[in-house]
Amino acid sequence: MENIYTDLALEMAEQLDGTQAIDGVEITSDVREGITINSIRITNDAGATAMGKPIGNYITVESLEIKVNSVDIHEEIAGILAEKLTLLAECANCDKNGTALVIGLGNRNVTPDSLGPLVVAKTLITRHIMEGLPVELEGKMRSVAGIAPGVMGLTGIETLEVVKGLVQHVKPALVIAIDALAARSISRINQTIQLTDTGICPGAGIGNRRMPLNQDTLGVPVIAIGVPTVADAAVFASDAMERFLVSMEESAPELLEGCDNFLKMLADISDDDKYAAIRAAIRPVVGNMFVTPKEIGEVVAWLAGMIANGINAAMHEGISREDINRFVY
Repeated sequence: MENIYTDLALEMAEQLDGTQAIDGVEITSDVREGITINSIRITNDAGATAMGKPIGNYITVESLEIKVNSVDIHEEIAGILAEKLTLLAECANCDKNGTALVIGLGNRNVTPDSLGPLVVAKTLITRHIMEGLPVELEGKMRSVAGIAPGVMGLTGIETLEVVKGLVQHVKPALVIAIDALAARSISRINQTIQLTDTGICPGAGIGNRRMPLNQDTLGVPVIAIGVPTVADAAVFASDAMERFLVSMEESAPELLEGCDNFLKMLADISDDDKYAAIRAAIRPVVGNMFVTPKEIGEVVAWLAGMIANGINAAMHEGISREDINRFVY
């Protein structure tokens, strides 16, 4: 049976038995002004096996207003991202004076997959000007380099090959990789940002898994930042069916009279079984289809700004957001 794929550690944790502690998995939550921050720490092989994720730290920032054009909320989220990015870099014992290499993964020509390149475009890149900084900025800015290497379908080159060559030449203390992700719940599309110090596997969310970018393959700490911008069409269909039945039970229960056996049958089917059945039914018609909300262009631009501002604030701690905005065009 084919399980529902998700890039989010939080969604993997939600599928586990919540009534008892899981060996090797520590989960904490915090809420700030309507923004939920969940931290998951996988500490041993048992936890990694249960979660289906590598040992390491996973932080998710969730808010219904991430996808809304609200300057105040976006600034608050950018501040949280800066805080958590700094924390993960410290946990990885990164040299604060070393260069940070920002990698924007994805295809800039495909809107839901353009998050990485857009973040790089909004990141304050300084490696080339560190020796010529104004006196008032000396010691306040960090060396940051960035690149959007494109996808193998356009370049014919594995992303790992490109990034590994850059790492060998630039010798960064830290790699920050940004990519679009996939979720198993439509409620998390464009509303969740995940940070992890375990690296990332480009293309995994849409079944096009490439070679991973992590400390083992690159030789330096890799922090990945991602947002689920797409979901499998079968996930949307399954979620829509479940939400429709709940709505019917609440607003028009009389229309469901005599359907008890059918409703019980649906309730007894696991999410993975429903997904597999729907996927099998629609695949001959639409193939391997992924979907995204119609406002994805605007939302991805806002998300790119939030993430870039978080990276800028974490990497250039000595200057203010206003100062950073003066140098980013």
